[in-house]
Amino acid sequence: MTTQQKPQFYLVGGAVRDQLLGRAVKDRDYVVVGADPESMLKAGFRPVGKDFPVFLHPETQDEYALARTERKTAKGYHGFQFHTDTSVTLEQDLARRDLTINAIAQAENGDIIDPYHGQDDLAHKVLRHVSDAFAEDPVRILRVARFAARYAPLGFNVAPETLQLMRSMVDNGEVDALVPERVWQEMEDALGEAQPARFIEVLRECGALAIIFPALDRLFGVPQNPEFHPEVDCGIHTLMVLQAACSLSSDPKIRFAALVHDLGKGLTPADILPAHTGHEPLSKQLVTAWCQHYRIPNHYQQLAELVAEFHGQIHKSRLLNAAELVQLLVNTDALRRPERFEALLLTCEADSRGRLGFEQAPYPQRTLLQQALTVCQQINVQDIIRQGFKGEAIRQQLYQHYEHALAALIVEQNS
Repeated sequence: MTTQQKPQFYLVGGAVRDQLLGRAVKDRDYVVVGADPESMLKAGFRPVGKDFPVFLHPETQDEYALARTERKTAKGYHGFQFHTDTSVTLEQDLARRDLTINAIAQAENGDIIDPYHGQDDLAHKVLRHVSDAFAEDPVRILRVARFAARYAPLGFNVAPETLQLMRSMVDNGEVDALVPERVWQEMEDALGEAQPARFIEVLRECGALAIIFPALDRLFGVPQNPEFHPEVDCGIHTLMVLQAACSLSSDPKIRFAALVHDLGKGLTPADILPAHTGHEPLSKQLVTAWCQHYRIPNHYQQLAELVAEFHGQIHKSRLLNAAELVQLLVNTDALRRPERFEALLLTCEADSRGRLGFEQAPYPQRTLLQQALTVCQQINVQDIIRQGFKGEAIRQQLYQHYEHALAALIVEQNS
């Protein structure tokens, strides 16, 4: 590499942050000061950046970005012009980052460079913006909420001044410029964090939830029958269900379904509160609309729709007769999609446990329906065909066999 001044390589961002926190480092990103694209290419680096020069190391495949500054030119997170030059300093590059804890660098000799006091904020467990330039990128609202979800178990909180800046961004319409795909990307990542409920709470605290996910925001303040929901508030219940789902599964599809299962309760007429009669079909409609708007993958949408539509029936499954149990298995496509049916049952268990005082309560409905599915799976349709049944008669006979087997299961359960 031939330049007037030898380039300097610095480990930056999440790798330094997590290293200082004693957490496992997943990805290593570097900033290069004093280099230009030509010299990087000559050194064997492979270019991958579209908006600004980013290169892959020829051996490690780690990302190396040229030090850069940026200037806001329009609303949204695409509205930037980037400037890279050999004169851009490390401090200038770090200044454009979102949070102080992400604006720490480590030199090749191991020295920590921390011009914005990120180590102090790590010690005090604070998520704080680096500068007012934070307000230029609405994605940073989502990122702060996601970091809050990740580091909540460590006691991290958003700095009051950062939360206020996020509120002003919402008021100024910056959030309106977010594109659906990026919102979903951040949300999906947040669902994989330790406490995804914190993601929702931070978005609500800054006012972004009402803009991005209004159907979810509407749940807060809506009452439920305290006999069945001692926590009363639908929004609080939803976050409790989400956290219960986290304790039962790491599958983000289950966590998403838990989050959106009760959206219809936000539209319950005031004159029937705190009852929510018939909220399930409305919840399904809202889930469908949400998934279509944010272009959420089908496997997320299908499970979430099933939970929204059938969680009430599953909760009452021990009261169903054999014919009704068969219909429930058929309507949820349990026999053809047993893995998804198990995810449905897990989410319903989370719904049951997501209530004040019920966090560790047993959920026998899941066991019953698992046994019901197993009993029906043991019935061989080929045996029916060999008896000479054809066409629609095959299905009728199959359902009769299911019903007889489940009737025996119910007797066994009640004995």
